Amino acid sequence: MSLIPILAGVSVSIIFGFSFLFSRTALERITPFQLLGFRFLTAAILLQILKTLRIIRINLKGKNISSLLVLSLVQPGMYFIFEAYGLKFATSSEAGIMISLIPIVVTIFAYFFLDEKANWKQWLFILSSVAGVSLIVLMKSTASISGNILGLLLLLGAVTAGGFYNIQSRKSSLNFKPIEITYIMMWFGTILFNSLALIEQSLKGDVVNYFKPLLSLPTLISILYLGTLSSVVAFFFVNFMLSKIAASRSSVFGNLTTVVSIIAGVFIKNEPFHWYHIAGSAMILLGIWGTNYFAERKRRNIALEQHEF
Repeated sequence: MSLIPILAGVSVSIIFGFSFLFSRTALERITPFQLLGFRFLTAAILLQILKTLRIIRINLKGKNISSLLVLSLVQPGMYFIFEAYGLKFATSSEAGIMISLIPIVVTIFAYFFLDEKANWKQWLFILSSVAGVSLIVLMKSTASISGNILGLLLLLGAVTAGGFYNIQSRKSSLNFKPIEITYIMMWFGTILFNSLALIEQSLKGDVVNYFKPLLSLPTLISILYLGTLSSVVAFFFVNFMLSKIAASRSSVFGNLTTVVSIIAGVFIKNEPFHWYHIAGSAMILLGIWGTNYFAERKRRNIALEQHEF
């Protein structure tokens, strides 16, 4: 199998890992909906410029765009909303543990909707990756699990949305190019989150100053990073990866983001680095390697059996 989808997955993890630093910087000056609105607006404008210059080609004529609208409603729509509000009612430990369940949800969904059957070895390595994330989150947090039902339900909604996105994107890749999927997602996110942010600002009576935070250089740099790399480039890589490899395998790369965010925090924010960071990161990397290695062996064995037959 080509290494390109694997490299795409690693690239996504690196980009998303650093995105937390930029998001934190922006959120010191703007609301979550403003951040999302500006981020997707930047991404949509960039894609539109590339489309106008014919650097990218997008042809949606005669295609069932409704399936992409459903995909966009789930991600970025529902996922970011559930995650943002889930974090208001749940602890960071609860959020980290819940979000790390996405690979498991994807594998279950893939079994029922895509007929992608993971063997017991793949399951073992998927659980290793999830356990690595859980170890890091639990050891980093001094807060105990509060068991807030509303927060957990909202985070479960984010997990379900993340799992459904992986499945729906893989299905959509049969009829749409990765860049076409990314294009629709960015414009959908632009309209949705800017509408929500404007409603939020109107309730505060401060619509006139909606774009004023962009005059801050740190905020502007954060928006540009999130809008270009984290949205356009990363989502394109995700959609490309999902068009090439099984959803259950690609979802595991999401946990590598935790490793990257820790490294970024240590070297940029001078955050402490403990033994559980090393142990958890090793479990995550082992899970990613094992899931892909045994899936590839399974594919080769099936191909060999069919050839012999």
